[in-house]
Amino acid sequence: MSARPSPSSVLSALKSAGDKRVRDEMGPRYGIVAKDAFGVPMAKIKAIAKEIGRDHDLAIELWKSGNYDARLLCSMIADPARVTPALMDRWRRDFDNWGVCDTLCFNLFDKTPYAFAKVEAWAALNDEFGKRAAFALLASLALHDKKSEDATFARLLPLCAKAASDDRNFVKKAVSWALRAIGSRRAKLHDACIATATRLAASEDATERWVGKDVLRDLSRPLVKGRLAKKK
Repeated sequence: MSARPSPSSVLSALKSAGDKRVRDEMGPRYGIVAKDAFGVPMAKIKAIAKEIGRDHDLAIELWKSGNYDARLLCSMIADPARVTPALMDRWRRDFDNWGVCDTLCFNLFDKTPYAFAKVEAWAALNDEFGKRAAFALLASLALHDKKSEDATFARLLPLCAKAASDDRNFVKKAVSWALRAIGSRRAKLHDACIATATRLAASEDATERWVGKDVLRDLSRPLVKGRLAKKK
């Protein structure tokens, strides 16, 4: 590819890097349903992204293609400094599988100054992947944001608890992910998440119980406790 590749040349490169086995396994093995996908292994997408570098305008054009692999690539070449709240909402409305949702939140959206506001806004959505985006983004922030104080995350625990009754698979798993990620940051947050999860695990609601038990199982692991003890 040239120094400033065209969208068509990038799509051609992605198509050439596609693997039928990867594409065929997306749905049955990983639960990723995409109308247009080449099945490019993540390592190859990262290699193409590294070759391109930051190119926000290219990302905008590639997103319009609707191609699954291209949209994953967008998360790596778009410039967080140029991402606007409107763009976040526009791309979020296109989420139709957890792969694109999580990758955009994990690689791009959590690096913007609008991330926490979007967590709260998207948590009120009704569509499955829009609501998942709220908690995938919160989990990503918990894992990557080293500057925000504990209180910033603690105040969002009730939001997680409220969403824990949503029995849609991709929502409840994202809520669990967010709680587990927050609880892995520091000891005080760990205790707060354990308390939230304990209440959920004792709920009469089956989905809340599932979320609570999933969080407790993870946050009770010796590895997590040992890592937090070292941070004190």
